[in-house]
Amino acid sequence: MKLYFGNTVTAVTTVMILALLGFIGWSVFSRETIQYWGRRTILVLIFGLVICCFAAARDGLDKSIQHAIDGSCAPGLFPLVSIPTIVGCIGALLIVVAAIATPIAKTQHWREIWFYIMSGGAVLKIVTMEIARIVL
Repeated sequence: MKLYFGNTVTAVTTVMILALLGFIGWSVFSRETIQYWGRRTILVLIFGLVICCFAAARDGLDKSIQHAIDGSCAPGLFPLVSIPTIVGCIGALLIVVAAIATPIAKTQHWREIWFYIMSGGAVLKIVTMEIARIVL
């Protein structure tokens, strides 16, 4: 429990991750009734960015970067070049591509597809980081 509710930042991050996963799941479950996929995509983009900032603070990504630059502090939870950070970058790439493509998409069908791609990138990042945190 300390891993997910050990302090304020970890608790808030955990609650926000669960909320995002719930929103994605609810969107997939009620996809037949959704008319505007672009709105859902922008919500996943913005809320996911906020969660990413909290998770980076939770895991000490700033310390890992500072340690890689000059070694003046101890690294964060993950080294700067590690499987979790590389997979996180791949997930972020999927999110950025979907964020660019969604407003360009002409139909709601394609916006729905881009929503799934963006959601997949977010879920990939979440699953990878949380499994890595448990393993460590």
